[in-house]
Amino acid sequence: MRLLLDTHTLLWFIEGSPRLSTRARALIEDEENEVFLSVASLWEIAIKVSLGKLRLARPFEALIPQQLSLNDITLLDIAINHASNVITLPFHHRDPFDRLLIAQAQVEQMPIVGDDPAFDPYPVTRLW
Repeated sequence: MRLLLDTHTLLWFIEGSPRLSTRARALIEDEENEVFLSVASLWEIAIKVSLGKLRLARPFEALIPQQLSLNDITLLDIAINHASNVITLPFHHRDPFDRLLIAQAQVEQMPIVGDDPAFDPYPVTRLW
């Protein structure tokens, strides 16, 4: 199965946080699954670090590439059809990063692994 991680899911996974559900951890660790992270999530992490709202265990430029490689997580670029799909999304959710993840999940036909119930009004599958 192809899976798209929500930003917090990646962070909780690499931190070993107990907030990550057992199911989410199992999905990410299952070698049968292809795990993706949106470039939008990298941007969101960088913004939160720069604002002091997020502290990482190591510098962003070292931690993120190492964790993506170590955990076989593929970056999902932002394509024109992803951005175009955002235009048609109803405003159930106002967060611009999450709206882009929803659009990407729809276009790529991937479930989102995350605990945010604000994704539920959209026609995407949320696994947690």
